[in-house]
Amino acid sequence: MKRFIESYTGKEFDLIVIGGGITGATVAYEAASRGLSVALIEKSDFGSATSAATSKMIHGGLRYLSTFQFSLVRESLRERRVLTNIAPNFVHPVPFLFSNYKSDKVSTLKMKIAMLLYELFSFDKNWMKDKSKKMPRFKIISTEKIKELVPNANKKELVGAQLYYDCASHSPERLTLAFIKSAINYGASVANYTQMEGFIMEESVKFNTIKGIKVIDTIKNKKINVYGKLVINCAGPWADLVLDKAKSMPTHPTGNNILRRSEGIHIITNKLVNDYIFSGFTPTDKHFFLVPYRNHTLIGTTDKEFIGNPDEYKVTRKAIEELLEEVNKSFGDGNKIKYEDIVYTYGGLRPLVEEQTEDVYNSSRKYEITGEKKNGIEGLITVEGGKFTTSRRLAEKAVDKALKILKLPKKKSISENTYLKGSEIDNFQDFVLEKQKQYAEFLPERIEYLAKSYGTEIDKLFEIILENPAYKEALNTDGENLAQVVFAIRNEMAKTLPDIMLRRTGLAQLGHPSKETLTKVAKLAAKELNWDDEKMKEEIYKLEKILEIPS
Repeated sequence: MKRFIESYTGKEFDLIVIGGGITGATVAYEAASRGLSVALIEKSDFGSATSAATSKMIHGGLRYLSTFQFSLVRESLRERRVLTNIAPNFVHPVPFLFSNYKSDKVSTLKMKIAMLLYELFSFDKNWMKDKSKKMPRFKIISTEKIKELVPNANKKELVGAQLYYDCASHSPERLTLAFIKSAINYGASVANYTQMEGFIMEESVKFNTIKGIKVIDTIKNKKINVYGKLVINCAGPWADLVLDKAKSMPTHPTGNNILRRSEGIHIITNKLVNDYIFSGFTPTDKHFFLVPYRNHTLIGTTDKEFIGNPDEYKVTRKAIEELLEEVNKSFGDGNKIKYEDIVYTYGGLRPLVEEQTEDVYNSSRKYEITGEKKNGIEGLITVEGGKFTTSRRLAEKAVDKALKILKLPKKKSISENTYLKGSEIDNFQDFVLEKQKQYAEFLPERIEYLAKSYGTEIDKLFEIILENPAYKEALNTDGENLAQVVFAIRNEMAKTLPDIMLRRTGLAQLGHPSKETLTKVAKLAAKELNWDDEKMKEEIYKLEKILEIPS
């Protein structure tokens, strides 16, 4: 992977994609795989904002049944199956226990009906290439069985649970990167740390036509014009701010386009649950979940409207305390989760397109794809809303619209049935067993973890591991190592310490990895990226600020 912006000479692309989160990544891949010339620019790092702030699930959205969003649930469940097929190392079935209490506003009967509907909408859930990922049918679990499976569950008023299967995402950050790599594989040009500053406009009486975008390569500190026939705005929570840069002529003002934003935070603690994702309703009729995650527990999530500049967003102590208060009312059986139990916290902003609901929790996760001709602008499409699970389908529709605007022949999408780059695996269990035998000197569970992260690229990683005896040392219990740092820089466009430790690897996703580990990684990164001591210290400081739990 190379940043195209460093050697760009003025080529006109068919399509320019603004935003390197999951939406921009899937759009770039979808367009490139259908033969369009594509450029994608991202102002920070790929998947570093909303796409990295997920609950690490690929799911249908059981709760959307209560608001009768049946088409969204069906689309999500279909796309869950598609992602399991095309990214088998990243997406895996996991068991959920949805608890039922006497005080819940949703009765046990209604939950059973909801589960029956969920089963109906996921009728094709086992139409998968990889037969090792079969998902059992839901069943009702007794109170006694829940006490056995989840000893920390509140016992008071507990009347049972629904056991069903959805899917987890091993690494949303690396799954986003897999779409980026797949786009590059089909010829797309991509660049991170490339800030969009404005549009290149051709003015006329009737319409302003966009001919490209003005950007700043923030690594080289260089201003560049990138030319394209059509621009797709995939900036997520920043989509309205990007659109606002496309001011039309006074006779066709765009006005201020305001997108609704919802904050979602998560916290990670030491292990509280075992093999099951434990979920249920809070006293305020919202849902919570505790996810087994790398021998820790991931707890989420909030859904609260955020007002302000998305660039200034950060997780606050108040938001964490509100989440803890809700979860502690519904889990712990008297043993409350304390603030000091938190080892890491992260959050992000979800872009929403629905304005009718007062509470963003009840807002739809639908998406919209709009052309801007109504605002006196030609050559621009804006994509808003959506969720991680449905991003591929959203991209399919966006590219259909792009082909129509560009007056190009409609070409059938291949993304539904084509493995992502690095995910060309027919049976994941067999693949893991093969790699465990091939690299028998390493612990089997660590090979499985690396197989999930790298898929068929694991052999390239091991070529680096075998370069230097120091690279074999495990830096955490998952077996992550220094070779991954080299791999991230040489092959995956990692430019900063947070890129390496939060998105290319999970070395800092469970909180501060220790001064020793951080120093080892930083020194190797400095060598590969030619940092001086001052730059290395700056990168360490930057990462440690991110890892701070709000005081």
